[in-house]
Amino acid sequence: MNNGKKPGSGSAGAAKAFGRLLKFHRERAGVTMEALGRHTSYSKSQVAMIEKGERRPKDHFVEVADRVLGADGALKEVAETIAPSGVPAWFEDYLGEEAGAAAIHWYENHLVPGLLQSSRYAEAVFRCAVPALDEVEIDAAVDVRLKRQKVFHRTPKPHITFIIEMIALTRPIGGAEVLKECLHHLLDTAGLPNVEVQVMPPDRCTHAGLNGPFILLETAERRGQLVYVEGQGGRYFLSEQPELGDTFTRYGTLRAQALTPEASTQLIEQVAREL
Repeated sequence: MNNGKKPGSGSAGAAKAFGRLLKFHRERAGVTMEALGRHTSYSKSQVAMIEKGERRPKDHFVEVADRVLGADGALKEVAETIAPSGVPAWFEDYLGEEAGAAAIHWYENHLVPGLLQSSRYAEAVFRCAVPALDEVEIDAAVDVRLKRQKVFHRTPKPHITFIIEMIALTRPIGGAEVLKECLHHLLDTAGLPNVEVQVMPPDRCTHAGLNGPFILLETAERRGQLVYVEGQGGRYFLSEQPELGDTFTRYGTLRAQALTPEASTQLIEQVAREL
């Protein structure tokens, strides 16, 4: 652990093990990532993601890489331990924590949070991915995202709050009709007794969330706290002080700066009507 930043492990370990083995055989064979990409129809960045354990290898990739790198079946054997789940390997640890959390607090500034997305909105989000996902990957990812929403209804019910920037509620990902459908889905979820949604008005002169989105988790039976951060430079959990306490304090300040849940509901209803 480094400065409280804990990279994912757990169920993503098989993908990481495959990535390390792939890199070992690639370097032993004197094959560059670009060359392996040409053989497998992958880009250099996609090969790099597989080597880091951040992307699952497909059967075609495994078959070709094993042959080109002379791995004698070693890559195939390890690849069989990677269970496809419709999510990137690096996200599996977070999903495990989310599913059993006693409380989830989410600040989002780019799009409707995943737990609040409708099916068509989620599909539109995944179609924005770069590098592009294929149809099988998109279908699997949407399925996982929708199944995550069972967390609202499990027993004991978790306390779940959201703070969402106004732009995330007006950006027409998928088109106006898709966004409107998603906003109605969001409002239905916000009506649950264990859920609160607040909107951050765009005209604030001070703002505690300028460092970007994050998710706070209170673990099962409130035995511990975690912060999940995801961005261009990587993904990690914060689990040590002072970063942990600072981020929880930051979320409290954001709640005070945002509109009340009641005012937020009225604003989201207005946005949906005007679409």
